[in-house]
Amino acid sequence: MSKKSIVSPIARIVLGLILAAVFCIFAAKLVDPWINKIGTAKAKDVIWSIITLIAGAVLLISGIAELVRSLHFNRMVTNSGMQVKKVKHATIGDFFKKIGAWFANAGKAVANEFKDIVQTFRNGDWKTKLSFLVMGFGSIARGQVLRGILFLLFEIVFIVYMIFAGAHWLSQLPTLGTKGPSVVYNEVLDQYVSQYNDNSFKILLYGVLTIFFIIAFIYTWRLNVKQNKISEEILRSGKPLKSGKDDLRSLVDDKFHATLLALPLTGIIIFTVLPIIFMILVAFTNYDGAHDGYYNNLFTWVGLKNFNTMLSWKAVGGGQSYAATFGEILTWTLIWAFFATFTNYFLGMFVAMMINKKGIHFKKVWRTILVMTIAIPQFISLLYVSKMFAKNGIVNGFLLNMGWIDKAIDFWGSTAHSGLLPRVMVIVINIWIGIPYLMLIATGILMNIPADLYESAMIDGASPVQQFVKITMPYMLFVTGPYLLTSFIGNINNFNVIYLLTGGGPTNQAFTTSGGSAGYTDLLITWLFKITTVDSNYKLAAVIGIGVFAVTAIISLVVYNVMPSVKNEEEFQ
Repeated sequence: MSKKSIVSPIARIVLGLILAAVFCIFAAKLVDPWINKIGTAKAKDVIWSIITLIAGAVLLISGIAELVRSLHFNRMVTNSGMQVKKVKHATIGDFFKKIGAWFANAGKAVANEFKDIVQTFRNGDWKTKLSFLVMGFGSIARGQVLRGILFLLFEIVFIVYMIFAGAHWLSQLPTLGTKGPSVVYNEVLDQYVSQYNDNSFKILLYGVLTIFFIIAFIYTWRLNVKQNKISEEILRSGKPLKSGKDDLRSLVDDKFHATLLALPLTGIIIFTVLPIIFMILVAFTNYDGAHDGYYNNLFTWVGLKNFNTMLSWKAVGGGQSYAATFGEILTWTLIWAFFATFTNYFLGMFVAMMINKKGIHFKKVWRTILVMTIAIPQFISLLYVSKMFAKNGIVNGFLLNMGWIDKAIDFWGSTAHSGLLPRVMVIVINIWIGIPYLMLIATGILMNIPADLYESAMIDGASPVQQFVKITMPYMLFVTGPYLLTSFIGNINNFNVIYLLTGGGPTNQAFTTSGGSAGYTDLLITWLFKITTVDSNYKLAAVIGIGVFAVTAIISLVVYNVMPSVKNEEEFQ
């Protein structure tokens, strides 16, 4: 491999970190007066910590991706002896260009759909034109009775629903209810009782469902119009139309893929897309314990007030601001995700390499011992480990009995150095949980690396380190790139490890006014859980949920589009 191909990406990594630091220094000089007006010195430190972390992470990921691509590409060229033409690889800039192009194409597609609808009505026969009003009429009139009846039934169900329920929920959606709970006198009981009226939660939920139903109806109506156009074209060509039996047969034949995907797609819309949209809408309301929407008070729309609260640097109740709290927890979340992902990855790989090494006996025994940690549910193992390292646990008892310490170490409750000890503990224990998974994955990949590559490298005088860098690592990173991405995103939302070990503690006193009961080891996901279950502050929890979704979506989209294993899949074949 040429030195230039290695130096370039490595230089990009080093230069990226230097530029990130220089950027932060100059940016601090420029906007320092503005920050001093809106936040404390601690808030200012949080801002620059986040900027440095994001800028450095983006440049670092770009450099590592280029390094992996260069290592693998040059190794393939060297082994094959072929002359290969250089191809321009996608960059992050290309990714954002694709986003702009997607919106442009979407606009054109919508315009073309409207144009096609107008032309279909203008050029269609009377059956087609009547189908614009009565769905399925054209299909029934042309002999496709089953298809026409399904279209017609869907329209009837839609009209009935909108008359008896949908219109009511949509009319209430702008206000989320007008009549809240009240106290009325009950003559039978001879006392005042509570009377509940509008339910803001139901109004919001069923309002969103109604909008989804309307979108589904518009899509089905468009299919109905398009079906009439296709039927006319088929009849003009002299060919017969498909019968009901042909339609049913196609569901298990040429359209079998649509039949298989129908149920999963419906589940995704109901259990994933709908809750996400509902959560986003809750962020624009004042939904909390005092405004539960039914029993206490109705909740209503408040616009961007919750976002202003979360992003405001104004101190709350004498403590730090919501923005500073969010920034600190976000920073720790990204740090945790980084170490939890890459420590498990590299250590699991090294364990797999040691077990697979020639001359190692009882390989099945070692693998079985490691796999046993996977077989035991995390709920049991993590709670047990949490008790082991408690102040009155086995570990402290052993250290005290041996005379190595004078008093018990507070592994989970130490707040020294911003809760450094509990944070290190959760990362180390997560290694014990994650290594077996990576060991199994790496074992399968290592066993598929051709042995003649290592033999050729040894003949050429390559050291074990060079073999690892130029053969093992390119193969591993190329194959496990998507896994690394999903593992990183999974660790951002890793609720089990944090909550079962520390419960998010120890409590950070600076968070008491803005973060509730949030602690030093809390991730965004565990903080969100506490805000909803302890503080009943659903509106801010929704804002945090949007933040988590935005962070994970941006990281996933950017990294996935620059990942060598995605862009250069053919090179590995």
